[in-house]
Amino acid sequence: MNQLLKSIVDVCYLCIKFDTMYDVIVIGSGPGGYVAAIRSAQLGMKTAIVEKYSTLGGTCLNVGCIPSKALLDSSEHYHNATHTFEKHGIEVNAPKVNLKQMMARKDEVISQTCDGVKFLMDKNKIDVHHGIGSFLDKNTVEVLGLDKKKSQIKGKNIIIATGSKPNYFPGMVPDKKRIITSTEALKLKEIPGKMLVIGAGVIGLELGSVYKRLGSQVEVIEFAKTILPTMDISIGKEYGKVLKKEGFKLHMEHRVQSVKNMGKKVIVTALNKKGEEVKIEGDYCLVAVGRKAFTEGLNLKSAGISSNDRGQIVVNEHLQSNIPNVYAIGDVVRGAMLAHKAEEEGVYAAEFIAGQKPHINHNLIPGVVYTWPEIAAVGKTEQELIADNIEFKSGSFPIRALGRARASMDINGMVKILADKTTDEILGVHMIAPRAADLIMEAVTAMEYRASAEDLARICHPHPTYTEAIKEAALSATEDRPLHI
Repeated sequence: MNQLLKSIVDVCYLCIKFDTMYDVIVIGSGPGGYVAAIRSAQLGMKTAIVEKYSTLGGTCLNVGCIPSKALLDSSEHYHNATHTFEKHGIEVNAPKVNLKQMMARKDEVISQTCDGVKFLMDKNKIDVHHGIGSFLDKNTVEVLGLDKKKSQIKGKNIIIATGSKPNYFPGMVPDKKRIITSTEALKLKEIPGKMLVIGAGVIGLELGSVYKRLGSQVEVIEFAKTILPTMDISIGKEYGKVLKKEGFKLHMEHRVQSVKNMGKKVIVTALNKKGEEVKIEGDYCLVAVGRKAFTEGLNLKSAGISSNDRGQIVVNEHLQSNIPNVYAIGDVVRGAMLAHKAEEEGVYAAEFIAGQKPHINHNLIPGVVYTWPEIAAVGKTEQELIADNIEFKSGSFPIRALGRARASMDINGMVKILADKTTDEILGVHMIAPRAADLIMEAVTAMEYRASAEDLARICHPHPTYTEAIKEAALSATEDRPLHI
């Protein structure tokens, strides 16, 4: 009888446990996290999301992709008003920057976007737990709420989507006053007379562009030989010319030794390529030397989850950690730190959990720099193909040769296509062009279906458009026969 009662109690306990257990718990509500939650819910799984801040959307929506694009757009409007309107025959009084209003518009965009994510959580009946999530075991997450109260939730599967945070090296620790990260750069209360930017990567160039357009002197300090050192070598060389033309001062092959806040000024001390010490003075210094995976406070050890020496969670081809029911996506795992990469991985994880056979090709995740002109790329760089001993051919076409470019006064840039020397399959596409962020999708689609350069060359492109540069670059790569150069 006692054994029978025990069995009944155990069954009842399991029933209760099952009723309160989520199929999927997502930790982090950035683009990867909230998309993973939405897709899980769409597939009929009981889903919860844990977010440590009071707003949803993570870094991208709050202090990353969205606010930076809002300021980039505003600053470009101002730049056009002060530099190109007259040439277009548009006469206006000398425009002035109302930085307070510009920042207010940016904040409005953030608010609307975050509210949109909350709407999607409600629409898909996803439970939102605000607080810091940490593992108690592989199925249990403790949530330290915003009110400092603790609660526990259980899940059959858990997806870690905690993203990344700004990185920095010794000697350049941000004080968030004069020595700042991208977060502070997005909410400055004044336009710097001179802004120093450490790092000629995506973040440094985008935010440097914002303040250059608004009237700041901008000096970029970079350790590598070229800007955007992780992109194709031709991109760095070509865009370096554009930046110099726009008035940027570039300090290449400079190793930063220290950054000091002197009150109203900042002094960067660096060694140039000759080993000589140089001092560079500015009003603010933006430290933009990359980002690192954010796993602090997750208590990974309690769940037995492995991470590497860079703090990234180690995952297999299905985005599973060494604990099979725990997945990780986005900036917290290997690969490019891009919002759309995180989204694709979020969908993949949800569909894999649901028993489907999802697809993701990490080689075909496009990268974009939202300067003007924009920069975009997909696939292999020339350096990578050389390192892998892959024989290739290259074709390129200058933007200035396009009628559309001359009509819009956007003549800077180029399109470069790399194709297999034997098969003609497109291996990489790299471009600097107006609306390159949109143009690159033609290349992504073509490469997803393993198109050849000749395939692109034989497709009719509308005239006059910027897309014609892709056709011409494809013609150049196919038989070295561009039509308009």
